[in-house]
Amino acid sequence: MLNSLELNAAPQDTRVVVAMSGGVDSSVTAALLKAEGYDVVGVTLQLYDHGAAPHRKGACCAGQDIYDARAVAERIGIPHYVLDYERRFKEAVIDRFAESYVAGETPVPCVDCNMSIKFKDLLATAKELGAKVLATGHYVASRALPGGGRGLYRARDEDRDQSYFLFGTTRDQLDILRFPLGDMTKPQVREHARRFGLTIAEKQDSQDICFVPSGRYTDIIERLKPDAAEAGEIVDLNGKVLGTHAGIIHFTVGQRRGLGVAAAEPLYVVALDAAQRRVVVGPREALRRHRIKLRDVNWIGDGDLPTLLADDRREMFVKVRSTRPPQAAWLRVGASGYEIELAGGEEGVSPG
Repeated sequence: MLNSLELNAAPQDTRVVVAMSGGVDSSVTAALLKAEGYDVVGVTLQLYDHGAAPHRKGACCAGQDIYDARAVAERIGIPHYVLDYERRFKEAVIDRFAESYVAGETPVPCVDCNMSIKFKDLLATAKELGAKVLATGHYVASRALPGGGRGLYRARDEDRDQSYFLFGTTRDQLDILRFPLGDMTKPQVREHARRFGLTIAEKQDSQDICFVPSGRYTDIIERLKPDAAEAGEIVDLNGKVLGTHAGIIHFTVGQRRGLGVAAAEPLYVVALDAAQRRVVVGPREALRRHRIKLRDVNWIGDGDLPTLLADDRREMFVKVRSTRPPQAAWLRVGASGYEIELAGGEEGVSPG
């Protein structure tokens, strides 16, 4: 008989490692699994410590959060370990974040963290601890598929859905990962925290990029890449110079404010040319894209992707940003690889 994690074993015979960030969601995940009788082990990763970060509201994975995770583990009666992943996190996430911005891209570091740290390195550690499952507090769902394996689904609470940040999760990882909060709302999770008597029940959610203590990502980039803030030109769509800038790292596609140029109509950042250190600006309509070239495609849908696209394009729904709703699109094989064709187009699509 399958248990609630869809494994053929009694809860007490199923070891589960829970990735505990010190926040409400992962704490409730651990408490719920412990209450069901699972052999739960809490693990917290120390990912960075910039001094001010542990005391800044909205930070995670350092200082106060480690203390909170330890307190929750003690409250619910589970062992808890803190693993020092600072060096690995810097190499896989922070350095890549800086390199991407210098290249004129707009990275999503949470995706890199999930792909390389949580669902690769931590998952390997969970296996070493004898765990059958690695559980997290993400708002996303994982369900068994009729043909075997597991699928990744959007959370019931659309406002909390985090599936966008897990697009790099592989099929093998999904077999071991579980997301107990996928069918819950945030108010329900907080109510569980109160019921379990957790002191973090009203704790503020983490915000923005966790390793940017001041909220200014350019400070991190300039520290890691001192030559990154090279001056360059701001040009229009025809290449006409409209002004200068202090480094492309200060701009993202779709940005309107802070351009430092005067024009008769509102201007937006349309593209970033890292090689020429140019910021290309134009009217809002110039932001719309109907076709997107893909790289590093991770297919976790049914069937084999090359076979599915051998004769025709495949209809699907696409999110180009975490805050945007899914929209109709087609996946096809283009001249240089996989491409997405957006039915209605999308503004401000950024490389990276």
